[in-house]
Amino acid sequence: MDPLEIARWQFGITTVYHFWMVPLTIGLGPLVAGMQWRWMRTGDVRYLRMTKFWGKLYMINFILGVATGLVQEFQFGMAWSEYARFVGDVFGAPLAMEGLLAFFVESTFIGLWIFGWDRLPKRLHLATLWIAVAGSVLSAYFIIVANSWMQHPVGVTLVNGRPVMSDVWAVLSNNTAIAAYTHTLFGSLGVGGAFLLGIGWYQLWQRRRDGIDTVDATGRVVVGEAPEIPGRDRGDHRVWLSSLRVGAVVAMVAFAGVAITGDAQGKLLFQQQPMKMAAAEAACESGTGFSVLSIGDPGSTDCSKVTTIIEVPAVLSFLANGNFTTKVRGVNELLPEYQAEYGTTLPNNPIYGSRAGETINYVPIVAVTYWGFRIMIGFGALAAFAAAVALWLTRKGTVPWSRWISRLALVGILAPFVANTAGWVFTEMGRQPFVVAPNPTAGGVDGVYLFTAAAVSPGVSAGELLFSLIALGSVYGVLMVVEVILLVRFVRAGIAGVMPVAAPDDPPDTDADGDAAHTAADRPDVLAFAY
Repeated sequence: MDPLEIARWQFGITTVYHFWMVPLTIGLGPLVAGMQWRWMRTGDVRYLRMTKFWGKLYMINFILGVATGLVQEFQFGMAWSEYARFVGDVFGAPLAMEGLLAFFVESTFIGLWIFGWDRLPKRLHLATLWIAVAGSVLSAYFIIVANSWMQHPVGVTLVNGRPVMSDVWAVLSNNTAIAAYTHTLFGSLGVGGAFLLGIGWYQLWQRRRDGIDTVDATGRVVVGEAPEIPGRDRGDHRVWLSSLRVGAVVAMVAFAGVAITGDAQGKLLFQQQPMKMAAAEAACESGTGFSVLSIGDPGSTDCSKVTTIIEVPAVLSFLANGNFTTKVRGVNELLPEYQAEYGTTLPNNPIYGSRAGETINYVPIVAVTYWGFRIMIGFGALAAFAAAVALWLTRKGTVPWSRWISRLALVGILAPFVANTAGWVFTEMGRQPFVVAPNPTAGGVDGVYLFTAAAVSPGVSAGELLFSLIALGSVYGVLMVVEVILLVRFVRAGIAGVMPVAAPDDPPDTDADGDAAHTAADRPDVLAFAY
């Protein structure tokens, strides 16, 4: 067993698992804060119910996200000490800022929000949530700054073979980081929108299944009530319809933002990591044609084993350069350039161990980059299309009575998660064999790159890494079960599961619309134990 491969699997598994929670936290947080703002401005109890319900799911995901994120930085010292030694002078500042924001700002103000219902003035209570949300959004920027420096190192000088930060502003304003950050934010909003849409659809369908809501001869909803079922009043229908439609609009807007920022990011990657993009397009030879479909050996890095089935001329040139005529360099043209610049074999250095002298393969696994790129785009577009269809199908106030469409709506929640995950797998796998990719653009810092083979901890054995992989994988598996159980429990319970509802014989206070109004302090928060 090769310690390097085990270390890569460990970091990949734990990072992807943690990343599933990140876009939901970033995407759902602003929506919950917006719901609470609407409640504070209008007094409409519908928005209070929405805030309490979606806020509960937001807190579950936030807490599990913090717990799983702790491991990521520890792994730098556990399995990747040489990597930590190489990038430490650069990563120290952004990772420290991320830690301060995540564990002090976000957690503190989320705690104030949890316990502050009816204890803090409304405006101050809302401010605690907005500060926590802003902290998570800003925290993500510092993480992306660190990751983007690995993709495109800037703002450093090379001292005794190690990069030392010489321009913090260049690191923080790295064009790679700005492009990746905006792309990630829109991708996260897409996740949040799909989350609202799918669960809102499920709840509306449940109301139709139970016979609470019906439709008239024109197909328009006739909203009903079920006093014997807690929370299933007329206001409950408004909560889910509003959630669904807000989620659909957010998902569509997010995809438009993803497309625009993704185009800008792609053009940068063609300049900064041309081999990654050549592999992503299965472009073995230089040209302008875009591959719609290519096939080959799934685990191969040999471009000669890739066969293009369908190709559209000139499109690849537009994606890379903004015109239809400039040729894009292919793998076979780039490979000799990489070999001439960075060598053909790993250096004879103790940090490489038994891998010293091995041939360097500069071509990433073509199937991973090619299909990762397309899955990212395809599932993102699918989520946006589903959102548009959902808006049309609910235009008369409820969802169709179709069990399979309801199930499809729930499964559709996963589409933007798949798109985000595929994008990150493409980003990280496409950078190989570098853990810190060289900067080939004008003004780049010569010599600032690190092969992945040199980054693993030399004193850690394969057995130790295998043990930690199994241990962390098991713990993360348990946490996944816990999160899914909690989310499913509260989704099924609906509004009644997150705030009290009036008994049928006990007339409640009402707001201007006639909906039941309740104070959040009537029932202690079930997630208070987390603090």
